[in-house]
Amino acid sequence: MAQSSPDNNNKTIDVTALGELLVDFTQNGYSAAGNPIMEANPGGAPCNVLAMLTKLGKKCAFIGKVGKDTFGDMLENTLKEVGIDTRGLKRDRRVHTTLAFVHTAPDGDRSFSFYRNPGADANLEEKELDEDLIKSSSIFHFGSLSLTDEPCRSATVKALQIAREAGCIISCDPNLRESLWPDLETAREQIAKGIAACDILKISDNEVIFMTGEEDLDRAAAILLEKYPNIKLMNLTAGRSGSIAFYGGSIVREAGEHVDKVIETTGAGDTFCGCVLNYVLEHGLEGLTENNLHEMLKYANRAASLIIQRKGALKVMPEKEEI
Repeated sequence: MAQSSPDNNNKTIDVTALGELLVDFTQNGYSAAGNPIMEANPGGAPCNVLAMLTKLGKKCAFIGKVGKDTFGDMLENTLKEVGIDTRGLKRDRRVHTTLAFVHTAPDGDRSFSFYRNPGADANLEEKELDEDLIKSSSIFHFGSLSLTDEPCRSATVKALQIAREAGCIISCDPNLRESLWPDLETAREQIAKGIAACDILKISDNEVIFMTGEEDLDRAAAILLEKYPNIKLMNLTAGRSGSIAFYGGSIVREAGEHVDKVIETTGAGDTFCGCVLNYVLEHGLEGLTENNLHEMLKYANRAASLIIQRKGALKVMPEKEEI
């Protein structure tokens, strides 16, 4: 049986996440003149994960930076509204809040155009880290967007060092956005460093192919697990095909939930990731059985199937009762 929960001595925060907090502009109809109307949705993968966790009753905090502008005001107020601790959120007077324009395909899949050169999220500095916040967290979660540029890359590396020394469980979701990297080789190099630092890895089918060059998902997963023995739990998500958990030599598969109509897939992986971290908080990371893994994946898949039937992510995460 799994242990009841991680060691929470001196841990007053369940999950702290570091990374991007931005505005996702998604199309919401047309004006009378035929122009697309864009809706400003609060977003950013790490905060989406935290928003899901707060829906499940967990205490969460965010470390990152937004601009000292109207979008930054909106984002800070949104975090407070959904119950995420903002003491680690910094405001930049010189650099504006990062913006992303989401282009949704007929099947609900999406692509992104980023306004982030520069962007406030990438301007977080080491000296701005709230070290006590990291040390007081059971889980520290991060993605790869905070590794694309300096000074945030160094801040992320420093935060990981603090988290490891404090005994935090470390969670990583690469959340690859190719257009934000100077080149794909740098992306692979930096994402590899992130994977090498984590205990829990959530990775999508396209990301595992990107990192290994292997299109067979089982073989690609095996390559990663052999290369990074630090990974205790790896969850591979494959959209409609469901998800796979790799844990202690066990491989557990769970089919995706049927959805009649996909509105947009933004936040699906983050919703899944939040549910997985919630499961680890409640069951621990040691001694998980295959039944545990099936239960974890089914719950996470179901939550992800709900978020893709609505617009946005951070403010509209599914309620526990819905799942």
